[in-house]
Amino acid sequence: MLTTLAIAGYRSLRELIVPLGRLNVITGANGSGKSSVYRSLRLLAETARGGVITSLAREGGLQSTLWAGPERFSRAVLDGEFAVEGTRRKEPVSLRLGFSGDSFGYAIDLGLPQPEKPPSRFQLDPIIKRECIWSGPVLRPAAMLVDRRGPAIHTRDGRDWQAVPQPVASFDSMMTEFSDPRTAPEMITVREQIRSWRFYDHFRTDAEAAARLPQIGTHTPVLSNDGADLAAALQTIREIGDPLALDAAIDDAFPGSRLDIATQDGRFEVTMQQHGLLRPLKGAELSDGTLRYLLLVAALLTPRPPALLVLNEPETSLHPDLLPALARLIARASTHSQVLVVSHAARLIAALERENDSRSIVLEKHFGATRIADADDRDLPAWKWPAR
Repeated sequence: MLTTLAIAGYRSLRELIVPLGRLNVITGANGSGKSSVYRSLRLLAETARGGVITSLAREGGLQSTLWAGPERFSRAVLDGEFAVEGTRRKEPVSLRLGFSGDSFGYAIDLGLPQPEKPPSRFQLDPIIKRECIWSGPVLRPAAMLVDRRGPAIHTRDGRDWQAVPQPVASFDSMMTEFSDPRTAPEMITVREQIRSWRFYDHFRTDAEAAARLPQIGTHTPVLSNDGADLAAALQTIREIGDPLALDAAIDDAFPGSRLDIATQDGRFEVTMQQHGLLRPLKGAELSDGTLRYLLLVAALLTPRPPALLVLNEPETSLHPDLLPALARLIARASTHSQVLVVSHAARLIAALERENDSRSIVLEKHFGATRIADADDRDLPAWKWPAR
């Protein structure tokens, strides 16, 4: 389980250290930085898949994602005596992401390449300056296990360090380019942990959504990101998962209703018999809110729980009366996975905060930078960034 999430230099997250528990609810006013926290987690997940640089490019490149404020705020600015003004940069351009838990920690530092002669056309393409994996929740020299500086990777061998003979490209993460189980088993452990993370934030429920239409059915223990394989995922839960929990989740939200998966020529289609109707409704006839709830049911009752499950505004399109049932589903999922929910729905937040082991993280803006409301350094976990 992750105990700390750390981000520095990403959008409004100038320097944010977030303590994490088993069930986490991130909330705050519009523009407080909730989406940036979610995006930063997705960027971290891309390091284990080799896509962190590409993901930054989709966001407009490193220059568009960097913290846009000054490096530091003077006391006079904080006291309101002077306006915020830019000064000459003293530190290198840097976007840093990291996390830690009781077993391992990981951090990555991205920046810009040094000017070349003749100049490269990739001068604005970010490169990876430093990557580290360490043992325990806090980075210490004695706890370092794998250390990457520029193209060079070193792994710890007892008290000594061993250089990896094959250098890694500046735009490639060591997490995907090096995987020797003999010299760096910790890297494989951390990489597979990150690869197990799941994110759900864009379920299509429009009239043309694939979840409404018959689809070829195959065993689907993990719902796809867009929910296109909903019918197969629900049938998988019924056959190799927890069918009683599935029926209870439907009855909790829609009392007297029954979910079924119709099959014809190998194609699966969601149908729901609702109380008072003479025939079941097909997926194409379900309301947006009902379909979205079924998608969340399939994601949360997965027979193959991930290490971390992240939901971004799951309340979208749901009637407020469905939120308590959704909260109970999320709480149940947190018994098998660490869960992080980004939301601004007061009723969902209140229901989740009543659950055991839940942690509420309220974000706010201060001089354009995101911080945790009513938190000081004593409330935050210890964290140290690796130096370049």
